[in-house]
Amino acid sequence: MKRAASAPIMLSWGILLLLAGCGGNTGKNAAAEAPPAAQVEREGDVNVVQVDHPDQFPLVAATEYKAPRRLVSTGVVSPDISRTVPVISIAAGRVVEIRARLGDTVKKGQVLLRVQSADIAGAYSDYRKALADELLASTQLERAKGLYDHGAISLNDLQVAEDTDNKAKVDVETTTEHLRVLGSPLDHPSGIVDIVAPVSGVITDQQVTNAAGVQGLSASANPFTISDLSYVWILCDVYENDLSDVRIGDSADVRLNAYPDRVVTGRISNIGAVLDPNIRTAKVRIEVRNPGEMRPGMFVTATFRGQKPETHAAIPPSAILHLHDRDWVYVPAGGNKFRRVGIVSGADLPNKMTEVVSGIQPGQQVIREALVLQNTVEQ
Repeated sequence: MKRAASAPIMLSWGILLLLAGCGGNTGKNAAAEAPPAAQVEREGDVNVVQVDHPDQFPLVAATEYKAPRRLVSTGVVSPDISRTVPVISIAAGRVVEIRARLGDTVKKGQVLLRVQSADIAGAYSDYRKALADELLASTQLERAKGLYDHGAISLNDLQVAEDTDNKAKVDVETTTEHLRVLGSPLDHPSGIVDIVAPVSGVITDQQVTNAAGVQGLSASANPFTISDLSYVWILCDVYENDLSDVRIGDSADVRLNAYPDRVVTGRISNIGAVLDPNIRTAKVRIEVRNPGEMRPGMFVTATFRGQKPETHAAIPPSAILHLHDRDWVYVPAGGNKFRRVGIVSGADLPNKMTEVVSGIQPGQQVIREALVLQNTVEQ
């Protein structure tokens, strides 16, 4: 009975040992079959290149170039206020015809609009009455002189006749001048007056339409505004820290955003006395002669030439690599390596060199043919 009872127990222990043995082999196999740990390979500086024969790429030293400090600022074209003239109508009335409109180029004396005015009719009435009174006073004076010569009237009566004649002449002169101020000719009596351009220029503002009313000098807005655009203002915002480099009388180069190839030179005529408290800038005014393309409201870029000279580097144009909308040069980095350095290029110099505003210093060596090195690296 004991042997029979111990048989199932032994069998159970055997199964347990077998299972334990199988479990140990499974763990070892899983560890053996696991992938190896990832190896991260770090890349070097992308701006550093290495070549086998660096002597194939000759070097050149950047030369020294001194030039006045240049300050670049944005601005906008504005009409010259001293050349902007409002068109006014002394006579009040109703507009019956408009012969010009906003944006037109007009000449001095050109008719812009016609106004039907009761003021003109009243002024003509006064003028004709003054003429009649002056004629009567003149006739009475001649009669009084004849009577006085014959002793028919006293000296006092003659003096009264002379005074009446003088006053009549003054009334004629006053009514005549009134008609001229209203803009109506004396030889053409009419209730319609022509409003003409006081100067030549471009109509930059219009505040009148057909059949509109004109209130004369009491109007809050003038019918037209004419601007002489032969000379214009460039209003630029210059930061507070840069004001020391800007002086009245200095020259400035103005480049239109619409015509980047055109450069116009002007002179600084005014520097604002008050700073904008929000952006800490002052308005700098440049007066320039309009070549014809400048229109009020256009954006421009102005370059000021400062008083203090600055030292910059100058290198051959072939040493500059234009890549990704930036300018680069290659400088030696030791051994067979060269480093690509970003620069800010300036103007082309007369000696077939290019100014470098920042990025390298005078005396620093650069690759003479940057594009050749770049092509070699890419291959």
